[in-house]
Amino acid sequence: MREVSVPALYECPDQVNVADVVFELAGSHPHEAAFARLGPDGRWVDVDHARFARDVLGVAKGLIAAGVTPGTRVALMSHTRYEWGVIDFAVQAVRGVVVPVYETSSAEQIAWILGDSGARFAFVENAELAARLAEVRGEIPELGEPWVIEAGALDTVAALGADVPDERVAQLRAATPADDDATIVYTSGSTGRPKGCRLTHRNLVSNAKNSVEYLHRMLVPGSSTLLFLPLAHVFARIIQLAGFTARVRIGHQPDVSQLMTSLVEFRPSFLLAVPRVFEKVYNSAEQKAHAEGKGRIFALAARTAIAWSRGKSDGHIPLRVRLLHGVLDRLVGARLRAALGGRCTSCVSGGAPLGERLGHFFRGIGVEVFEGYGMTETSPVSAVNREGENTIGTVGRPLPGVSLRLADDGELLVRGPHVFKGYWNNPAETDAVLQDGWLRTGDLAGLDDEGYLSITGRKKEIIVTAGGKNVAPAVLEDRLRSHPLISQCVVVGDQRPYIGALVTLDADMLPGWLEEHGVRRDLSIAEAASNPVVLEGVQRAVDAANKAVSRAESIRRFVVLDTDFTEEGGQLTPSMKLKRRVVLDEFADRVDELYAGAKAPA
Repeated sequence: MREVSVPALYECPDQVNVADVVFELAGSHPHEAAFARLGPDGRWVDVDHARFARDVLGVAKGLIAAGVTPGTRVALMSHTRYEWGVIDFAVQAVRGVVVPVYETSSAEQIAWILGDSGARFAFVENAELAARLAEVRGEIPELGEPWVIEAGALDTVAALGADVPDERVAQLRAATPADDDATIVYTSGSTGRPKGCRLTHRNLVSNAKNSVEYLHRMLVPGSSTLLFLPLAHVFARIIQLAGFTARVRIGHQPDVSQLMTSLVEFRPSFLLAVPRVFEKVYNSAEQKAHAEGKGRIFALAARTAIAWSRGKSDGHIPLRVRLLHGVLDRLVGARLRAALGGRCTSCVSGGAPLGERLGHFFRGIGVEVFEGYGMTETSPVSAVNREGENTIGTVGRPLPGVSLRLADDGELLVRGPHVFKGYWNNPAETDAVLQDGWLRTGDLAGLDDEGYLSITGRKKEIIVTAGGKNVAPAVLEDRLRSHPLISQCVVVGDQRPYIGALVTLDADMLPGWLEEHGVRRDLSIAEAASNPVVLEGVQRAVDAANKAVSRAESIRRFVVLDTDFTEEGGQLTPSMKLKRRVVLDEFADRVDELYAGAKAPA
């Protein structure tokens, strides 16, 4: 049993409130930019700490007048935007409990989360979400009429509290036990019905402040970031809290179609993203280069960037690589950096493995990606790489204050002040994962001699073939998803004679790929799924992925589906995690196809 512990750089007091930092910074740096809002004319307008604190205080007082008391659950369903942060801090300032709901949630999901949490109040972004909530209001009798953000909810609520003294909010904050619930964040439901994770003020404050101390070269006053991931997900939310704590200027852009324009205008110094974003950036750049007749130059630049980064890791960059890197960086790297706004030198990636190839590529073009590890139950950061200590292919060392342990079967256990209080209304599930102060993560992992953590797969997702071979699907799936032609991949083979795969095509990349390979670019996904040239391309991707595993673990057969997995279709969670069981049930006939006529292994 291996274990590694790192002392905390910040010790949380027994009385603390997440919103304390709002009023502390309003006093110490009132005129410094805290946020930037995108105006109707397309220009970014700064909001200083003093103004932000006034907005939070106004809503907090209104909540008191409306009847929010310590422990009252308040739902918040909205895209990532400035008002999200105001409401989040305001609810917690008066010791209410924030219940985030993804704006993409169905009426059934909304009914479950609000009903299970017992929410009495709700903020929704617009009339559309208000209508969706109205569909299930009858199932949640205690829920009041929602406040609509785009209909002036902040002003409406603030007006309710006009007669509430400012001191009342300060008194509530000062009397907050650190282990009181600050928020109930429902897991994305990749393995069943969402469970409500009870995160306390201690959980969030300790995780944010230790992240700031640990990532002190990135989270610094004067730096900036543009958030585009949903704040309903705890990953984006802790970055907002940590960034705010570190006096980082924060902007929001939830509209992915406008993201590239906003990056150029906002010019962030670092970004938060999931691996799929980095894959898209790489694949789009590669496709554009081919369309311009510069495919060979891009390929050479990519190989050189990767070789340069690997040499940096090894402590020696060959002279030829250094010379090529200097020339090709001006042709490829500079253009990619410009597309990110020209100032972005680092990114934080989480939610799934990034892969060594992409990690080395981005470092080689001057945008270093720091992978981290966490889950909703750990508020969420448990480990992360950082500048000067970035071991690509791992998710870094433990965050200060965190202890990691590997059980005898390889399962990762986590302990620290960031570990959640338990699941709301679910003591049986709580007891199953919290044992002797350790959280059983369900992830299989490795720890090297220097304390760097590597995640190798999910314990529940291990495939055992009919021949008795244990196979972790993540290695193959991650490699296949990195191919420009492929969107999603599900490796199958439990109790089957060999490993197979369900593959979907990337609709954005497909037209360019088809044209590049001599096929008409207007093929539909359904037509492309049976096209011989496409199937040959997928086979080459499968062959390349198989090089990472033994023959017994390799993909022998695959089928290309005539549709993609989506959140709307129910195959992906709002945080883009695969609902494996849903996919296997929905496409059971296609899985059977993979094994038609197959014989059991000798």
